Amino acid sequence: MRTGWRWDEAEDGDVDEDDDDEDGDDDKGLPLPGVDLISACDIRFCSQDAAFQVKVGGTGGVPETPPGVPKSPGTLPGVPKSPETPPVSPNPLGHPRCPQVSPVSPQEVDMGLAADVGTLQRLPKIVGSQSLVNELAFTARVMRAPEALTCGLVSRVLPDKETLLEVALGVASAIAARSPVAVQGTKVNLLYSRDRPVSEGLHHVATWNMAMLQTEDIPKSVQAALEKKGPEDVPFAKL
Repeated sequence: MRTGWRWDEAEDGDVDEDDDDEDGDDDKGLPLPGVDLISACDIRFCSQDAAFQVKVGGTGGVPETPPGVPKSPGTLPGVPKSPETPPVSPNPLGHPRCPQVSPVSPQEVDMGLAADVGTLQRLPKIVGSQSLVNELAFTARVMRAPEALTCGLVSRVLPDKETLLEVALGVASAIAARSPVAVQGTKVNLLYSRDRPVSEGLHHVATWNMAMLQTEDIPKSVQAALEKKGPEDVPFAKL
């Protein structure tokens, strides 16, 4: 059984090591293992009515908070109250592959399980607060967009889905205009250095760049700079 379970985890666990840059944009409630998925993405945006929760399955809308657990830090003394999120449709992304799910689904902590598809491994490195991660994982409470921005889970909060998609596609286009060799080399070294000492990361990137000096992208980029052209005008090599 453990072998099959590990295979299933590996299918999701390869996302943040993929050669392509991942851009996670969340609109409202996250379906299925949403936090597991976005925690493996390189860049995360959300709409202002987004809600996040460490749990099994999905809500399709704003999930319920376990009894006795504050809905947000805003319910604690001396902390400003976060805006309430209105209910959303059972299929918030409007995608045919997004299943219709019930308004409430069981939390891992309520099923005798630990979240096992990446959240517990990646979220502490993203938000930088073990206390906050413990709280979210132990209680399965809802995190709203303002708190997600404050703790670093997302880097931008947009007013609505249309603006969110426009900004996300704009960032994706800006990344796609750069040298694939440079972008993927940057990603590889960011991931390599994440769990290693600075000195080891510096040694790795020096070795990496010695190999990348053989590509044609560097002289092309220098020539474009001399001609005052932008990266979108450079015919970079395909990988």
